[in-house]
Amino acid sequence: MKNVDDLIDSAAELAERGLSKGEIADELNVSRETASWLVERGGGNDTAAETATSTSTADIHVDWSALGRDSTRLRYAASAMADLLAKEGDEVDLTVGVEKAGAPLATAVANQLDTDLGTYAPAKHQWEEGDIDEHGGGFSRNFAGIRDRDCYVVDDIITSGTTMRESIHAIREQGGEPAACVVLVDKMGYDEIDDVPVYSLVDVVRVDREE
Repeated sequence: MKNVDDLIDSAAELAERGLSKGEIADELNVSRETASWLVERGGGNDTAAETATSTSTADIHVDWSALGRDSTRLRYAASAMADLLAKEGDEVDLTVGVEKAGAPLATAVANQLDTDLGTYAPAKHQWEEGDIDEHGGGFSRNFAGIRDRDCYVVDDIITSGTTMRESIHAIREQGGEPAACVVLVDKMGYDEIDDVPVYSLVDVVRVDREE
């Protein structure tokens, strides 16, 4: 994807396939507000798009498909992510991937660190409009349960920190404790979220120049 028009076309296609705006945000690695703007623009609703533009801040689109579509490259990236987590010690025996894109990364990280694997589906996958707190996320029963264990949390992108914060809270509600989080790209440059260390392969820093 090279420009905003490509993103608008992709958002329209995903909306036609029935994905929620939260899922579209996840697929395109943008904020929910940006996803709403893209969907509205793709639907030809210029008034709604202009409203969304006036009430939201700038966003950064991250395309890491060059890693995601090649299993060898993905494994290399996961090795680097696992190396960042290795400094947390050897006591952690569970890695939790935040669905959707965080799950394959977590699988490779878990393999590197020799831990069990769990997955968490965040509330944003159900989100269309309004307060996201009205929705809930959940852990997949097809993978390892939390069961009061320490764990690592793996996702692809931190955009605002909302999804990672939700995941940390959900793990703690299950009696577990996140030892650290790791992502490919952190748009916010967090050192920690809710007292949990955050590691990333790439931090994005916006520089606003005043003329």
